[in-house]
Amino acid sequence: MEDLELHERFVNYLEGYKRLIIKVASAYCSEPEDRRDLVQEISLQLWKAYPNYDASVAFSTWTYRIALNVSISFLRKETSRRRREEQYRRERDILEWSSAVQDERLEQLFRIIDQLKPLDKGVMILSLEGCKNTEIADVMGMSATYVSTKLYRIREQLKSLVTT
Repeated sequence: MEDLELHERFVNYLEGYKRLIIKVASAYCSEPEDRRDLVQEISLQLWKAYPNYDASVAFSTWTYRIALNVSISFLRKETSRRRREEQYRRERDILEWSSAVQDERLEQLFRIIDQLKPLDKGVMILSLEGCKNTEIADVMGMSATYVSTKLYRIREQLKSLVTT
């Protein structure tokens, strides 16, 4: 019964102060959807604080205080979210452009590597993967010195293929 009474008192209180809440929300949000979200957030915070209302403070003062604090927090979060979203869009655009160029260059590189002899192709792919000459030598069954010589020759061959 007590919860029902509290709920009814809060609903009546909220009805009496809804113009004040909408006015505050309108001052902080120009977009209707954002304004609705803010009104909802203010109402939620008022509901949470309602059981602890101090009767020595006027309802209007108490309501303004909560509504303004919630609005300021909402505005900060929204501004931060919009900044992050804008930064993401800028970075995405850069990454998409960079990725397309990089993909095209990788395709071109692999088309050229595809022209190499099978053994040379294996050595080059391992080198591009970041393997050290000793690792390549172990994988390919050759000496590290031979790998160094082979890589030099392959790179020279690739340079000539790129320029033609």
